[in-house]
Parts: sequence; structure tokens; C-alpha cells
Amino acid sequence: MIRLKRAYESPNEDDGSRYLVDRLWPRGITKEDARLTEWLKDLAPSEELRKWFGHDPKRWGEFKRRYKLELHAAVREQILMDLTQKAKAGTVTLVFAAKETEHNNAVVIKEVLERKLAGNDPSTR
Repeated sequence: MIRLKRAYESPNEDDGSRYLVDRLWPRGITKEDARLTEWLKDLAPSEELRKWFGHDPKRWGEFKRRYKLELHAAVREQILMDLTQKAKAGTVTLVFAAKETEHNNAVVIKEVLERKLAGNDPSTR
């Protein structure tokens, strides 16, 4: 199972393994309070793409398209494969800091991971 959770929400046991998927650390959160399994900043969108998007819902479709292209880089693809394996074994929670809960990089990552889990991703063949 793959879940999404804002960094400002309290962690709980149902979260399973918790992975921060932002390039920047969330303001006001200590590493102890975040209770992360790992910080996957290399999985985050490029600085250029992040700034261009600016969480503008009008740019969401184009952001998703561009970000999915970025996720196909070899290093990121390996991280995604590792997360897919972890999700097969238990709950994985993708942690993000954005206020916008429907239009952020964690949503795209979750979508990509779910396709991999379902065997609907060409890179898993």
C-alpha cells in the first residue's frame, strides 16, 4: 500500500516506512519529529521544474508530464524500483511539505509506483 501524508501531520504506526520526497526540508520540522525511514531528495523534481510549477493547478498536467520524464533517469528509476519492492512488502508513506495535497510531486510518484505495482509500467518489463 502506498499512502501520502503531509510532513506537518503526525506520524503514526499505520504509516509503515516513511519517505520524504521533497528536495527541501520542511520548515519547522525536526528530523526526530518527522520519523522518516529515509529522505529521498534525489527523487524530487528538479529545481527548475519545481519553481516553474509553483503548485499552480493550471500547470498540473504539464508538470506531471515533465516530472514523469525526469523520473525516468536511471538514478530515479532505481529509487522507484526500490520503493516498489518495499510497497510489495508493506505500507509505504510518501511524505511531502506542500499545502496543496492534490497537486504535488508525491501524487505523481504514487501514481508511478502504483503503475509499477500493477505491472502497467514499461520500465518494469
